[in-house]
Amino acid sequence: MTSTLETVQKNIVSAACDAGRPPKDISLIAVSKTKPPGAIRPILDAGQRIFGENKIQEAAAKWPELRQEYDGVELHLIGPLQSNKVRQAVQLFDVIETLDRPKLARAIARICGEEDKSVICYIQVNIGREAQKSGIDPDALDGFVALCRDELMLPVAGLMCIPPSGCDPAPYFIMLRKMAERHGFKELSMGMSADYQTAIACGATSVRVGTALFGARE
Repeated sequence: MTSTLETVQKNIVSAACDAGRPPKDISLIAVSKTKPPGAIRPILDAGQRIFGENKIQEAAAKWPELRQEYDGVELHLIGPLQSNKVRQAVQLFDVIETLDRPKLARAIARICGEEDKSVICYIQVNIGREAQKSGIDPDALDGFVALCRDELMLPVAGLMCIPPSGCDPAPYFIMLRKMAERHGFKELSMGMSADYQTAIACGATSVRVGTALFGARE
């Protein structure tokens, strides 16, 4: 398990250097969804501290205990968030990467106020305009940024996307980078096990890697 972590870390360094970027500017989010604590501990023991989970219920079942064992864990929600699960998400996660609609933005702002907790947010963009995927439509991004950042005062750090499968992801990654630049966002969460090196070449500041670390999903 630690050998896969070392391989991914080396690939990140190599991709960053090839792109003329400092490797320290790219964060690895280890996607631990569907994996039990026993599979996550070796990665934690090797020093990895940023993890991504898709489902609140699953994360709630394993991460409070793991966080008691390991200091400095940063937990990202990378799956869709229902409005009625926002309070639990705010309590459990440090970063919500799937902010994608006004109702959700208002719920996060309200509950962060009630919980007296600030949660970093990324806006998920449906970069390929795919009906089956979550994310704000690219044409609606400007207005949504204004709502989240200016009206609701949410701490939006950047953008996230999942490009269409089965095609070259690079044009979509570049499109997202240009959207982020237009709004002054510094963080770009893009790239997964199959394409994280391409994402780094296109400007990703964090990559979400699961299969290449943990093996296929159960």
